[in-house]
Amino acid sequence: MNLNQLTITATDVKASVAFYQKLGLQLIVNALPRYARLLCPNGTSTFSVHHIEKLKQENNITIYFEVANIETTVNELMEKGIVFSSKPTLQSWLWYEASLYDPDGHKIIIYHAGENRINPPWRIN
Repeated sequence: MNLNQLTITATDVKASVAFYQKLGLQLIVNALPRYARLLCPNGTSTFSVHHIEKLKQENNITIYFEVANIETTVNELMEKGIVFSSKPTLQSWLWYEASLYDPDGHKIIIYHAGENRINPPWRIN
C-alpha cells in the first residue's frame, strides 16, 4: 500500500493553493473555487484542497513535508514570505523540524529525518 493523496478542507481554496505553491507543490487540477489538486515536488504523492464553508473549531491535522536540506528550504520559504512558528530544531525522535501554519490554521512541519523516518533506532522488527 502506498499513500497516494491527502485532502484537507479550506475556507479559501485559492489562498490555500497559492500558499502550497509557495511551498513548492505544482497545481495539476484546477477546479477553483471548490477544489484543487497539487503534486508534491518529489515522488508522485498528491495533495488536494476542498472547499468548506466553515472549519471545525478544533483542527487536529498536522501535515509533514520531508526535504533534503531543511535549513536551505526554510530560508528559501522565508524569502518567499512564509512565516514559521518554530525554527529548525532537532527533536528527541531524531527528526529535524520547523513548523508553520497554512491560511486555515493547518499545522505544517517541514522536516528532514533521513534514515530515522522509517528506521529509527527504536524500530520494532
